[in-house]
Amino acid sequence: MGNNKLKWVYLIILSLIWGSSFILIKKGLIGLTDYQLGSLRIVLTSIILFSVGFKSIREIKKKHWIWVAISGFVSSFFPPFLFAIAQNHIDSGITSILNSIVPLNTVIIGALLFAIGVTRRQIWGVLIGLAGTLMLIYGGMMITDGGTIENSLPGETNYLYSGLIILATIGYAFNVNIIKKYLNDISALAVTTGNFIFVFLPSLVILYYSGFFEEIMRSQQMQLASGYVLILALFGTALAKVIFNRLVQIASPVFASSVTYTMPIVAVGWGLVDGESFGFLQLIAAGVILFGVYLSNKRQKLN
Repeated sequence: MGNNKLKWVYLIILSLIWGSSFILIKKGLIGLTDYQLGSLRIVLTSIILFSVGFKSIREIKKKHWIWVAISGFVSSFFPPFLFAIAQNHIDSGITSILNSIVPLNTVIIGALLFAIGVTRRQIWGVLIGLAGTLMLIYGGMMITDGGTIENSLPGETNYLYSGLIILATIGYAFNVNIIKKYLNDISALAVTTGNFIFVFLPSLVILYYSGFFEEIMRSQQMQLASGYVLILALFGTALAKVIFNRLVQIASPVFASSVTYTMPIVAVGWGLVDGESFGFLQLIAAGVILFGVYLSNKRQKLN
């Protein structure tokens, strides 16, 4: 199968996997703290990747290691914690829509720091997408103030935590541009495994001091939650990140990050099944965001 067809197959697979990851985080937070969930996700993913991809790190040359390390921290260390903390206060469906601004940030960071050209259409796309993001946050706050939210969030609903998701999307945008510019000549498995070499030990330390190992054996709720995190680590992180890194290598950075167009469809569907609310203003805001992302993706024909 040629790269042009393969990239669409990867995009569909990632949409299904990552679209389901938000509900798994939500379920995991019922039995785990945000720091336990984030660190356990990274530790389990590291173990999985080391078992299948350790030999691949021989592909990583001296010139690559600094970028592998930066890529690892901005995409694989900080985001799991940021998402876990935020989803204590924001519905999983809304989180997935906020995550869809990754392509917008990819355009901005690519233009400012990686010398990637930007058109007027893309600038309009960025502005429209940011307006939609603000609408989405405002709509969520209005629902919260009206007292109509009925869901099972572990903590009090607070849409100010949307800022943590936006921070995570900036990290993802940096990662896409780094891989495309500096790590395009080594395999996706090598990049991903190398990422987790750097983030494994800090995450293990956080997991240890979170009290996880002291509590897990006597709490059935933690054991069930850990099962959700294991599924998340195996599919939503280990497998998905290898596929995504390969997608970045065979397609444009903006195309690769456009997986966030379709993820919200899956995530919102799971959220509605789980009893989350979704207001009319939020629906309009989601449409505005996706339209802005569409415009930002029209710099050239996708390759």
